[in-house]
Amino acid sequence: SIKMDLLHSNGVLIIQHLQRDYRAYQDFLNFMSHVGDPRNIFSIYFPLWFQLNQVVGTKMIWVAVIGDWFNLIFKWILFGHRPYWWVQETMIYPNQSSPCLEQFPITCETGPGSPSGHAMGSSCVWYVMVTAALSYTVRWKDKSAVTLHRLTWSFLWSIFWIIQISVCISRVFIATHFPHQVVLGVFAGILVAEAFEHTPAIQTASLRMYMKTNLFLFIFALGFYLSLKLLDIDLLWSVPKAKKWCANPDWINIDTTPFAGLVRNLGALFGLGLGINSEMFITSCKGKNSCRISFRILCVAASLATLQLYNFVKIPTHTEYLFYILSFCKSAAMPLTVVALVPYCVHSLMRTTEKKLN
Repeated sequence: SIKMDLLHSNGVLIIQHLQRDYRAYQDFLNFMSHVGDPRNIFSIYFPLWFQLNQVVGTKMIWVAVIGDWFNLIFKWILFGHRPYWWVQETMIYPNQSSPCLEQFPITCETGPGSPSGHAMGSSCVWYVMVTAALSYTVRWKDKSAVTLHRLTWSFLWSIFWIIQISVCISRVFIATHFPHQVVLGVFAGILVAEAFEHTPAIQTASLRMYMKTNLFLFIFALGFYLSLKLLDIDLLWSVPKAKKWCANPDWINIDTTPFAGLVRNLGALFGLGLGINSEMFITSCKGKNSCRISFRILCVAASLATLQLYNFVKIPTHTEYLFYILSFCKSAAMPLTVVALVPYCVHSLMRTTEKKLN
């Protein structure tokens, strides 16, 4: 306990130093925190990669969902505090002279703090993207191509670490994580992503497999929560702390609660399974149009544009269970749109255009 207090105290000093010396970079750091938001995986990274390479896109969703699920379980096991409430409740500072940490609209996360979900999600998805990009260059055999591959390898992994370090600094800067929590998140994310590099079975998974996986993830998480609740251990202990110490009540969002993330990820995985095993996907993405660059570009543009419309769909938060149900449906609709609906519409449009020209 004393060691953890010292670790947290040193972390607070780092946060104060960042907030004092990096005021000019405030907007940039807030932007990087948004870049690390796991929700960007489903609305930006996945639509881009799935239309370019379905194997990579499918892996990306699996890595994101399983990584975030492990993040939830780790959070429940480690009971990590967040800086913005820890400084208000710790007894380590004499005469109640607790440090003042500035808060921001994205500071007031309601779940436990360790490991960082943003850092873990960011490292997961960027690891998948970098390894996928390098897989194209590793096949080059001639001497000049090998040199180019080495340069590409160095460049891409440099970009990877620049982004991860920036995301980590941003999460520490806004006082929502301690330094050790973001470091743990980055390496945990890399381990999850690396595990899926050796799991080719996800590419041929049936809808039943997707549903079984969803059911297992939900039952395990819920069972773990209820089991500890029977032992008088409340795994939602962090929510009251967030509500108590957040500088602005409007910054508290039900979307950041542990079960909200679980439901969102289960919906995304279900939507992916439903889309990949649908007739629309087979007709459009397995047909002759799937090899055309024009088809893929149109699918990317249409997918990104359509998914931005989902941001205007506001889910009511007055009833918690209704929020979870609607959040599941919205999350399932996003990959289903990217995988099946948009490609099928583009395929039908191109086929109709070709018939008119002929």
